[in-house]
Amino acid sequence: MDAQDFALLIVRLTLGATMIAHGLNHWIGGGKIAGTAGWFEGLGLRHGRLQAWASVVTEIGAGALLIVGLLTPLACAAVVSVMSVAGVLAHRQNGFFVFKDGYEYVLVLAVVALAVAITGPGAVSLDDALDIVVAGWTGGAVALSVALVGTLGLLVTTWRPVASTDERDLAGADTVST
Repeated sequence: MDAQDFALLIVRLTLGATMIAHGLNHWIGGGKIAGTAGWFEGLGLRHGRLQAWASVVTEIGAGALLIVGLLTPLACAAVVSVMSVAGVLAHRQNGFFVFKDGYEYVLVLAVVALAVAITGPGAVSLDDALDIVVAGWTGGAVALSVALVGTLGLLVTTWRPVASTDERDLAGADTVST
């Protein structure tokens, strides 16, 4: 194993383990599925329980695929999509820095996943052992296009932005008769 293959292995293992931990936290962490569903609904997603389970399966599945290096561009697409949705719904309005609950963390995970899709999983992977590596511009294009379709599909079909308190107050003022 050369240095590049070792570097790709540790990046895949770290990103994969992070995604599995993230999925497990949504499933059995603090608020469990019910808490995750409520949080998603609070962000404006319809069908919170379905969204919670979908995120659990996606995050754990993508993490496991990254760890073993199987279907790497699709696993990376799942990470990019999940992190993009989180960035848009939960972190964008807070600015960049993670210590202010900004999008810094989700951006780094998404970019690392895209970089793995472009570089490929390395020699220590099931993709390599099965001779099904898709890397380079093709791997990046697959990951980015699948992530874009997944992200936009989810947002268009299930996201209904929650009005701010000021917007709700203004809307209510318009309907009050004097």
